[in-house]
Parts: sequence; structure tokens; C-alpha cells
Amino acid sequence: MTAAQILLVIAALSAANLPFLTQRSFLGIPCRKTDKPIHLRLLELIVLYFLLGILTIWFESSAYGAAYSQGWEFYAITFCLFLVLAYPGFVFRYLWPHRKHD
Repeated sequence: MTAAQILLVIAALSAANLPFLTQRSFLGIPCRKTDKPIHLRLLELIVLYFLLGILTIWFESSAYGAAYSQGWEFYAITFCLFLVLAYPGFVFRYLWPHRKHD
């Protein structure tokens, strides 16, 4: 694996878990509620998927001269893989028992 491929895997893992690990929406805007709603977290997940896709196309075009065209199946599979990468953050946020501070 090249350094760009390793960087993309680390960026994908980080981007997939970021919406579930922070209470700020879109990397800086604080939420008004105490807990960020799930639909906002899913919207962030979709936006981060597209941003990572743009980064991937940029890496591919700089390394090989042109990005290969892909069909819808490729994007459906990569989005499902992105959701699988987001599973640890989802478990931490919604399934892991947290202590309540009194």
C-alpha cells in the first residue's frame, strides 16, 4: 500500500466515526440541544462520505492522471462500507452504557 492509500483508509475511518464522537455539528457549529439528533448525525455522515469521495478522486487523478469512471454499484458498495466503518462510533454513542453525572 502506498502512503496515499493508507492516508485514505485512516481518513475514512476517522470521517465515518466523527459524527458520533462529537456534539458539534459539521466540525464546529455547536448544537442547541444537549445531544445532537440522529438525523443530523446521518446528514453529517453523508456529507463526509462525499467529501472523502472528492479527496479520493483527487488522489487518484494526481497519481494516475485521470480518475476511472465508476457505475452506481461502486458508490453503493463504498457507501455501505463507509457505514460499516461508522459502526464503532454508533456503538459508542448509542449502545455503550454511559454513566450519568449527578
